[in-house]
Amino acid sequence: MTAMLAACGRGADDIPNFSSAAEAAPQTVSYGPEADYPVVIGKPYTVEGQLFTPADRLNYDEVGYAGADPQGGTGITASHKTLPLPSYVEVTSLDTGKTALVRVERRGPMTTQRLVGLSAGALSQLGISDGSPIRIRRVNALETDRAKLRRGQAASERMETPASLVAILKRKLPESGSVSLAQANPPAASVAGAMPAMASSSRAVPESITPAAVAAAKPSTELPAANAASFADAFSRNRAAVTQYPLPPLSGARQAAAPVRMAPAASPRAVPRVARTAPPASSAVTSGDIDDGFVIQAAAFSSKANAERAASKIDGFIQQSGRYYRVRKGPFANRGQAEAALAKIRAAGYRDARVFSAG
Repeated sequence: MTAMLAACGRGADDIPNFSSAAEAAPQTVSYGPEADYPVVIGKPYTVEGQLFTPADRLNYDEVGYAGADPQGGTGITASHKTLPLPSYVEVTSLDTGKTALVRVERRGPMTTQRLVGLSAGALSQLGISDGSPIRIRRVNALETDRAKLRRGQAASERMETPASLVAILKRKLPESGSVSLAQANPPAASVAGAMPAMASSSRAVPESITPAAVAAAKPSTELPAANAASFADAFSRNRAAVTQYPLPPLSGARQAAAPVRMAPAASPRAVPRVARTAPPASSAVTSGDIDDGFVIQAAAFSSKANAERAASKIDGFIQQSGRYYRVRKGPFANRGQAEAALAKIRAAGYRDARVFSAG
């Protein structure tokens, strides 16, 4: 009541503008890791009659065409139809070979002719424009690079893609739309269809060779039919010696060779024991370079103690890169073994674990 009476005693122009003061108060914007959560997937939707279902795909890798997204502003951001929001991708220009790390923040582009919509800053960093051919693949970016993108800055520079790989990727480009490169195994029909082309490129096959001729040229593996008489003859006790095909004597052989006497077996005690060296077990805390094969990177930590705990949990090892400690497991002789181990590591809670070529 005292405040109301005091207000009545003043003029209308003396009433403070509380709404303006609230608007002038600075709003706190978070650029830390918490800005990447919660991750939004969303429900399926339709664009130009085609259904798109958002999903959390860790091995996303496609080639297609980029579009310009004016809603991205000057930051290095992108819009995508199905990837989680936010997520981080590497976009490679198939014209220049340049690669940039981009943060996916929006849904789009709302056309089936464009695979991804890039902000003005991302287009400028790659040196491309609307309709340029690109490759986009999801990556587990370092936290330092994520923080730069959240602040609207460019992440650290990526290595340019070799011209030979760019040429291969451009051959996979469709006339419109996009094509996935993340298929684990090619369909059996495509493999069978590729075999005649491989044969024709290596050696020409004469037209006179037909399937019937090939079958006739194969050596016969059929055995004569067995009957009771043949079994009785084969296992008869009164079998005569075969003299129809006598062996000729050895030329120059005058006497039988002297029997070879075998040396007595040495005593087991006399045999020296060979020291067996057990293969080194994967250490929970080691470092160094691996020359070949495949390795799995489970996570990267700025704290060595945290890295040691994670390495002990997956029976892996540690490789230091700058001020970060990478927790890895391996090496594995082939990618099949690495993928089998990758499934166990992801089940242990490291969902961002990836397979890398060692060396």
